[in-house]
Amino acid sequence: MQTTRYHSVVQRLFSAAVLAIATLSGTALAQKAERPDVKVGDQWRFEVHLGTGPGAMKVQDVSRVVTSVTASGIERTDNGVKVLLTPELNEIESSSYKHSDSRMLSFPLEVGKQWHCTDDIVSKFISKDVRMNWRVEVVRHEKVRVPAGEFDAFKLEAKGRWISGSHTGENSWTYWYSSAARGVVKSEIQDTSGLTTTELAEFHLQP
Repeated sequence: MQTTRYHSVVQRLFSAAVLAIATLSGTALAQKAERPDVKVGDQWRFEVHLGTGPGAMKVQDVSRVVTSVTASGIERTDNGVKVLLTPELNEIESSSYKHSDSRMLSFPLEVGKQWHCTDDIVSKFISKDVRMNWRVEVVRHEKVRVPAGEFDAFKLEAKGRWISGSHTGENSWTYWYSSAARGVVKSEIQDTSGLTTTELAEFHLQP
């Protein structure tokens, strides 16, 4: 029972993290993406499903809007709830968690680039914290189709191991980042709870 609870908590962490980076990007060459020129008023809507393909079950719509951009960071709302991000679009704090280093994006993005990060995650709704160790790689540049359309995107793969008290587990995360949408347009998280798929459904970017 306790182990199931921790697995559920970690699944929620990764769902939030996926949505946290699925927002923003700037102009880029075909095979290189620089740090984004994010603007107040940029907005996106995502659909979250359990599973993939015809049998996937839709569980959530997430609407997000950029409300503030400064040299030190970015603020946006997710379904009206404030979220803080670094200038590189990685989540710092939401209504549920605080992160020490949730570096799922590291600009510029180029095929073959790799990095590691360790994220100490403080939960605001349970007493146990989680430490995540990630290895991330930009594996290729390809086309990906989502409800919002077809995009040229960088495909990234992240392999992670988490520890919370005496509990440990592994996760894999595949996501596609497109400069045209200023963000991650699709992501797939696989863990002990199964597969969670998030896709961009519509967006509106400020000129």
